[in-house]
Amino acid sequence: MFMAFDSRLLSGLPVLSAVLEAGSFVGAGESLGLTQSGVSRAIQRMEERLGCRLLERTSKSMRLTEEGKRFCQEALPLLARLEAAAEDVADLIGVARGCLKVNIDPTFARVFLAPRVGAFLEAHPGLQLEFSVRDRIGDLIAEGFDAALRFGEPEPSSLIARRLSRVRVLTCAAPAYLARRGRPRIPRDLHTGGHECLLFRDPATGRPFQWEFHQGKKKLAVEVSGRLVVNDAQMHLEACMSGHGIAQVMDFSAAPFLESGKLVNLFPEWADELFPLYLYHPSRHFVPAKLKVFSEFIVSSLNLK
Repeated sequence: MFMAFDSRLLSGLPVLSAVLEAGSFVGAGESLGLTQSGVSRAIQRMEERLGCRLLERTSKSMRLTEEGKRFCQEALPLLARLEAAAEDVADLIGVARGCLKVNIDPTFARVFLAPRVGAFLEAHPGLQLEFSVRDRIGDLIAEGFDAALRFGEPEPSSLIARRLSRVRVLTCAAPAYLARRGRPRIPRDLHTGGHECLLFRDPATGRPFQWEFHQGKKKLAVEVSGRLVVNDAQMHLEACMSGHGIAQVMDFSAAPFLESGKLVNLFPEWADELFPLYLYHPSRHFVPAKLKVFSEFIVSSLNLK
């Protein structure tokens, strides 16, 4: 017997999927923004249209009927395909939707993104974010990432690398350190004056970053030493603010502490070193709308070119 299609089946499918995922009408309602009675009515309309019960419900439990199992096996994969098709079309017309999975540099994730990501999600209600905070990119495509964010010049790979911005590198110390050890006048004093420097390990080489100072086109390399080597940006910054030593940090992480006086910028005239931030993604030819709005958000938030 032929059954004409109507909207009750289409509108009820997301509700049925949410019920099965949540395990209850209440949980499904919370995820969909519906009341429990609204969820119940949607399921009831589907059952009336199909002419069978989809769910056996009691006050304590819920399970699919045999008819419900058969219907879900056939229908729910179609729902997933429909959602994917809608996301593809939305990308074509510039609407950011779906889940954006990004592999992110730990420093940038903790210091910069964490305080700002709420505003980004509020501006794009159809978008979900999944961040994976790692030291290395790894296999972006095999692991299903849409993109990666990394500081430093790109290493050779098949990925497309787009420079989003450049951040300034500052040399800072806490007032307590300067009171105890004295303030270096010029960058070379860090070597000759026996200052304690906080070293940060480069994840690409496994060795601490070398210290450089830039003034316009001038570039000065200074050999520094220190007894503490870290690979975590927050620990690096906290150790500096505690007065343990001098650190080279990116301006966006140091800015609030420079304003409050917890840190001092030691060589403002030698602070022209710019560290690039790159966005990596698999394809040059098709950049989804969700990735475009995310990269635009990064650039506008850093307010650097």
